[in-house]
Amino acid sequence: QVQLVESGGGSVQAGGSLRLSCAASGSIGVVNVMNWYRQTPGKQRELVAFINDGGRIQYGDFVKGRFIISRDNAEKTLYLQMSSLQTEDTGVYLCSFFTRIAHDYWGQGIQVTVSS
Repeated sequence: QVQLVESGGGSVQAGGSLRLSCAASGSIGVVNVMNWYRQTPGKQRELVAFINDGGRIQYGDFVKGRFIISRDNAEKTLYLQMSSLQTEDTGVYLCSFFTRIAHDYWGQGIQVTVSS
């Protein structure tokens, strides 16, 4: 059974940094696209960033150069380095992996809280 587990969240003051990780366990196979989403208060779930197996990366407009997404295919792990965090970044961050055989897996989500 495939599971995605996020780690690295927590509380930080505005201007601080956090590094999120999302590790897959089980026989997930080849992952085409790895994504970070977030659910912030009062807003719909939004895409933070994705990275595909060809290295293409895209960020949400709100990222504005503050976050870096990366992946380790051998370790089946996705990362998100977040810097210059703002209070508006507070929310639950979720990872998802979309595989070559069209399976879509999601993590449970991890809380990120940015205080002023």
